[in-house]
Amino acid sequence: MKTWKKVALIIGGVVIVGAVIAFTVIFSNQGVVQVQTGKVSRADLTSVVTASGEIKPKTYVNVGANAFGKITKLFVKEGDRVKKGQILAQIENVQPESDVQATKAGLDAAQNDYSAAQEAYRLAVADLERAKADEEQKRLDWTRGQELYKAQLIPKSEFDTRKAAYEASEAGLTQARLRIAQTKAQSEGSQKRVTQQGFTLRRVRDVLSKTVYVAPFDGVVTNLPVREGETVVIGIQNAPGSTLMTLADNSVITAEVMVDETDIVNVKLGQPAEVTIDAIPKRKFKGIVTEIGNNALLRSTGVATSQTTSSSQEAKDFKVVITLQDPPDNLRPGLSTTAKITTAQKSGVLSIPIQALTVRQRADLEPPNKKGSVQAASKPAPKDIEKSKEEIQGVFVIHNGKAEFVPVETGITGTTDIEVTSGLKEGDEIVTGSYKVLRTLKNGTSVKIDNSAPKKEDEKT
Repeated sequence: MKTWKKVALIIGGVVIVGAVIAFTVIFSNQGVVQVQTGKVSRADLTSVVTASGEIKPKTYVNVGANAFGKITKLFVKEGDRVKKGQILAQIENVQPESDVQATKAGLDAAQNDYSAAQEAYRLAVADLERAKADEEQKRLDWTRGQELYKAQLIPKSEFDTRKAAYEASEAGLTQARLRIAQTKAQSEGSQKRVTQQGFTLRRVRDVLSKTVYVAPFDGVVTNLPVREGETVVIGIQNAPGSTLMTLADNSVITAEVMVDETDIVNVKLGQPAEVTIDAIPKRKFKGIVTEIGNNALLRSTGVATSQTTSSSQEAKDFKVVITLQDPPDNLRPGLSTTAKITTAQKSGVLSIPIQALTVRQRADLEPPNKKGSVQAASKPAPKDIEKSKEEIQGVFVIHNGKAEFVPVETGITGTTDIEVTSGLKEGDEIVTGSYKVLRTLKNGTSVKIDNSAPKKEDEKT
């Protein structure tokens, strides 16, 4: 046989053997899914809730207008530190001050009238005593006159005179008693007018006092939106009044953040937090949760759901206040901030990567023969249908080259890992990726492990 024929036969044999090997490999790989895996291990987990908001002093007040008028004097400027009781601003007070002076004059006149009425009452009391004594004397004279007239010791004219004098004294006594009642009523009326004028003076003094604004506590003027000469107005039912300034007590600084409704159930009073401020990017501040809102706030408007008349399906937040420890002096209200609240911590717990956790319906986990029997049934019961749609949380464990779904129960969630409380043991190899594979992977599927760095799906060649 010629040499070229031998070479051709050898090449042909090699091709046939290669084709057989390739066919065998391809056939053996049918139904095999390439996966990435990881080990169940023990780790220290910290559950953190992240929320954003702004810096606010714990105690602050908007000093609003209590009266209508023009600002005549501002005694402070923005950024000034003030003491409790210090005068902050003055608005025009000509009319209120005039009302006070007029009311004081009216009160003085009423007090004088009351004093005069009391003197008249005392005089009437004295007249009553005199009228009583006179009546007693005239009654005795009249009684003696009757006896003397019967004894014919006095003439008829004297008898009549004594009788008339007695009747006049009785009339005088009655008049004195009536004068007592009259002067007493006048005195009581004068006293009521004094009381009325006193209350009126209290009212107009209050109106006058509202033209002067004083600091309710020690603090810093953080906002001063008005100027001298501007006119301020008080608020009415549906319109807010003018705000003269905002006074804040910067001794206690807080971060007021909005926590998503899905995370608020894990936030508790007293939990530690780490706060970062956009204006001070290289520092982290420690804090403690000191207040948790009870009402959900609509994310779009910030209005509490209890204040809305219609239901809404939009996202909601809850206000959480974190008190900062040792805040710097250069913090300003309104600075944007981000808080990381530590809601739970555990050491040395079984954990798996979060992406390994997946969900399957119970029907997808049943053996094929059982599925067939269910399908062959004439009409499954509603409760069986509902049970078959029940979603089960678990992971895929590698066992003898196959991915077997194992239900698990979980605990706290860390940054990248999640605690497993039951269903797995340390060292188990589980499927961690890819995400696309985990979405479609079926129970009992043969797998091939490839833990090399995956290429990005959107990577362009």
